[in-house]
Amino acid sequence: MSHIVEIKTQVRDPEALRAACRRLALPEPVQGAARLYSGIVTGWSVHLPNWKYPIVFDPAKGDARFDNFQGFWGEQKQLDRFMQAYAIEKAKIEARRKGYITAEQQLADGSIKLTVQVGGDA
Repeated sequence: MSHIVEIKTQVRDPEALRAACRRLALPEPVQGAARLYSGIVTGWSVHLPNWKYPIVFDPAKGDARFDNFQGFWGEQKQLDRFMQAYAIEKAKIEARRKGYITAEQQLADGSIKLTVQVGGDA
């Protein structure tokens, strides 16, 4: 049986955060204080390509703080790409913990279809 799932991603898992960075060949995330234009924030910092400031994730709240000045200091598509990678990696981690098998398929529109095989059904 097949199901379509919509996911609203909250970044709470440091293991999945590191896996998303590896997937996109980004530097490892760093925990601690980080400087944004608006001030100092704490959490897990991720440096995206061509972004002036890092994205800082607060795992307690699951939210992200960043300054990209409406795209002038960093393209939204880079953040979207990272969030997609995080969601995929988190889903794969949770599936493996339950003994499930996953398979990925890159779609023409840039999205990724993740299939989780539970037991004998696909």
